[in-house]
Amino acid sequence: MSFRKIEPTELPGNVIDEVCNKWMLLAAGKEDDFNFMTINWGMIGELWFKPAVTVYVRHSRHTFGYMEDNDMFTLTSLKPGHQKALQLAGSKSGRDIDKLKESRLTAAVVDGCPTFEEAAYTLVCKKMYAQELPPENCTDQPIFDRAYETPDYHKMYIGQIVAAYVND
Repeated sequence: MSFRKIEPTELPGNVIDEVCNKWMLLAAGKEDDFNFMTINWGMIGELWFKPAVTVYVRHSRHTFGYMEDNDMFTLTSLKPGHQKALQLAGSKSGRDIDKLKESRLTAAVVDGCPTFEEAAYTLVCKKMYAQELPPENCTDQPIFDRAYETPDYHKMYIGQIVAAYVND
C-alpha cells in the first residue's frame, strides 16, 4: 500500500458514478475504534470556498454515533473487486458483527483517520456543518415518502475535504 497525497481536484474517474453506482465507504472514529458503512447518496463539490462533501447517515446506523463524536471522517472509493465488502458494509451493523473481519478489508490510517488498504482513493474530511433532515422541510413529498418508508431519517453532514490520497 502506498498512499500519495493529491489535490482534491485531481481525483481520478467520475465521482458521481463512484457515489451513486459503485458506492463508497464512509468511516468515522479513531484508529483503534471506528465504524464504516456504505454510502450511495452524497455530493462532492465546493461550499464556502472549500472543496467539500455532503453525506447522509440515518440515526439507526452504528456509524451515526461515530459521526456525532468525531470531527473528522473519511470517504473511500475501493479498488475494483470489493463489491461483496461494499454490500456487507451497507447491510450489516457494526453493532452485530466485526465488519472489518467479515468484509475482509484491511484497516489503514491516513492523517489519523481510518481508511482501507484496498482503497483506490480516500478523502479526509472535517465536519463543517450538520443538520437533521425533517420531513416538513422536504419540497418533493413523493420522493421523500419513497426514501423514508419508516421515520428513520438521515442527518446531513457537510465536510471540508482537507486531504485526498490515491493508493498507488
